[in-house]
Amino acid sequence: MTDTKQSTVLITGANKGLGREAARRLGKLGWKVFLGSRDEGRGREAAEKLAADGIDVVLVPLDVTSEESVAAAEELVRTHTDRLDVLINNAGAGGHAVHPAQAAVAEVHAVYDTNVYGPIRVTHAFLPLLQAADHPRVVMVSSAVGAFSVVTDPEQPVSKMHELAYSSSKAALNMLTVRYAQAFPGIKFNAATPAKS
Repeated sequence: MTDTKQSTVLITGANKGLGREAARRLGKLGWKVFLGSRDEGRGREAAEKLAADGIDVVLVPLDVTSEESVAAAEELVRTHTDRLDVLINNAGAGGHAVHPAQAAVAEVHAVYDTNVYGPIRVTHAFLPLLQAADHPRVVMVSSAVGAFSVVTDPEQPVSKMHELAYSSSKAALNMLTVRYAQAFPGIKFNAATPAKS
């Protein structure tokens, strides 16, 4: 069966890096790309470059740490489509790699607000549009440092990187991915670790 409907994707943090490259590649395949960007100026610049390359792209101002911004983003996407085929929760914060001896709650909270609460906010807001798609998918952009097997392996450099925020946030994101997948069997949830090339 051939689906003649244009596939749609929302990518958070898509104005640079991995998010922008995902937008470019999917756009080149003919997808309609909703380019989420916290910084509207940088987002506009990225969207214009993609559009100049023939990609069907819509800039979506989106700060995943803000309930109001996420709600406005959902309303904007809904004006362009009645479904969302793929959501890529890519926006991330690395924190400052503060040693646990100096790590206060504020440091950890700031990273969790983007890396953990952000994907919850966005996934929750876009669930109805995802559920309206035939084969919806959600990709959580995680990291190997969120795996206990990696951070406890003395052969891995990250085992000597003593910080609390980033690694624990990615471990939490991995668990969120599993729990969402269990709760929504009609949506494919995956955690992806970007590979170094």
